[in-house]
Order: sequence, then structure tokens, then C-alpha cells
Amino acid sequence: MTESYQMYPSIVTAVEQLTPNVKRFTFKRVDGEYYPEFSAGSHIFLKMNDKLSNAYSLVSSAKDLSYYQVCVQEERDGKGGSLFMHKYGVEGFELEISSPNNMFELSPLGQKHVLIAGGIGITPFMTHMETLALRGVDYELHYAFREPERATLLDDLHKDHADRVQTYIRRDGRPLDVEQLIAAQPLGTHVYVCGPKSMITATIDACNKHRFRDEWIHWEQFSADTSENGQAFTVVLAKSNYRVEVKADQTILQAIESLNVDVECMCREGACGTCETTILAGEAEHLDHYLDDDEKLEQKTMMICVSRAKSPELVLDL
Repeated sequence: MTESYQMYPSIVTAVEQLTPNVKRFTFKRVDGEYYPEFSAGSHIFLKMNDKLSNAYSLVSSAKDLSYYQVCVQEERDGKGGSLFMHKYGVEGFELEISSPNNMFELSPLGQKHVLIAGGIGITPFMTHMETLALRGVDYELHYAFREPERATLLDDLHKDHADRVQTYIRRDGRPLDVEQLIAAQPLGTHVYVCGPKSMITATIDACNKHRFRDEWIHWEQFSADTSENGQAFTVVLAKSNYRVEVKADQTILQAIESLNVDVECMCREGACGTCETTILAGEAEHLDHYLDDDEKLEQKTMMICVSRAKSPELVLDL
């Protein structure tokens, strides 16, 4: 089902340089009202202008809704949103912020929760740890980064969760051994991972090797998976009566935007659900992180910002 978001005109009230390439932004609503409540692990979308909108995990406390905070890592090879925020996101800058969504929720079950973060993947764990501390359950964070000066939010973690945090610095020859970590966990431990795709894959593989149930394994990544099919294909827009070729290096959304067909899409990373489109014929290659496995197998809808076609032709309800 297509996600619907409420948008809130907001203003940047503070900017902090946390590391050489990460800034923390504080936002307040222009109308002075509080932001909506959110659960641990939630993210929001920052709509900087008509062309740029990115998803970021909330790092501010869920106990104070007078403001929201996110951390933005400058990505020179990204789609432009992070570069825009680092350049233009100064105090007083106005933008729109979406209502929160959560694709990385904490399980209400489990006597122990192990959180594994790599680099900027630390951000969703800030609210996770706040909630786990309030629950009074056993939890621990394993945070890997390349060098000490790039450890985002480490001071905050040490202040609030000092005895729950273990760090691993690659430059100092102290890498995180995911296999060893997972093997040492007691039965029923819930494992959460956010970071580079290689870390996510290694964690899932280790959990599977040690027979963790699927419901004990949780991960989040905002970037879309890569396609196994690098070929061009044809898309037929049933309502608009258009046929368009989608090139090998092009998304469906990019191809149909040139036809002036209006499709809402907030994230362009397969995470928000706003571009969910009904498939009338053909088979999609699902590359998003929004639909679950059963929904992908049903082949009823797809996210046209990232997903592609397995069949030579796709007919969409557009």
C-alpha cells in the first residue's frame, strides 16, 4: 500500500560539525508546534527542494518532540541531497520534513538485543538504545569505524550508555569480527545491523550459520540493491497510452519523467513507498527495501524509483 506522509514546514535551528564529513542538524517547525511522536529506529525525509529529498534516521530523543535531529554524512558520489545540506543547510534555512516512518523497529521480545553499527549506520541506534535502556533489558552496541575522528555520536553514546558500548577501529588493527560476536550470543538474542552492505551481509550470514530465527535478525539500509539484469526493457503506461524504453543505466522513474507523467517519489531509494505502482502485466525485479518478501513474490506492485523488469516488457497502471 502506498505510504502517505504529512509534510511540516521547518527551519534549521542548529548545525554541529561532528566529524570531518558528518553534520548534525536540529529542526523546529515553522508554526511552533511539536513534531509527531515516533518509535525507536524511525526515519524522516528531508525535502530540500522540488528535486532533492533524502531519508535520515532520527537521532533526537523521542521524549522531546519540540525538535527533531538527524545526522547527514557528506556523500560526494550520492544523489546530491547530502551535498546540498552540507552547503546550504545553515541556521535559518527552511525546508519540509515528513512525518516519521519506521522500517527498523525494535522487537518487543527478547531478553538480549545486540546492535551492530558501521560508520554512519550508528544513527538509528541512538533511539534504539534510549528505548532499550527504558525497558531495562540487556543490550549492547558494537560500533565499527575506520578512524577515531570519524566516530559519529561517540561522545553521546559514552555519556548515556558507557558500559554498553564496544568500539572497533580499523586503522588501529581492531576490526569487528562479526562471526565471533554472533557465535557468542545466547539463544534468543535479537541482532540488529546497520552500516555498509558488506557488514549487513556478513551479519545475516553469521546469524544463519548459527541458526538464528529470521525474526531474530533485523537490518536497515537506505540505498537500493543493485540489479542482476543490466539490460534495457520496455514499459507500457496503460492510462497514459505511452511506451517507453528504459535504458540499462536508467530507472523507470527517470524514463517516464521525460514524458511529463506525474509520479510522486520522495526518496528515490526504494525506502519511502510513495512511488508504489500497480503491475498490470510482466514481472518486476524488486530492488526496494519497502515491500516485504511475500509482497515481492505476489508481483502486484513495484517501486519504480529503483526496481526494474525481469520480463522484456512491463505494463504499469500509470
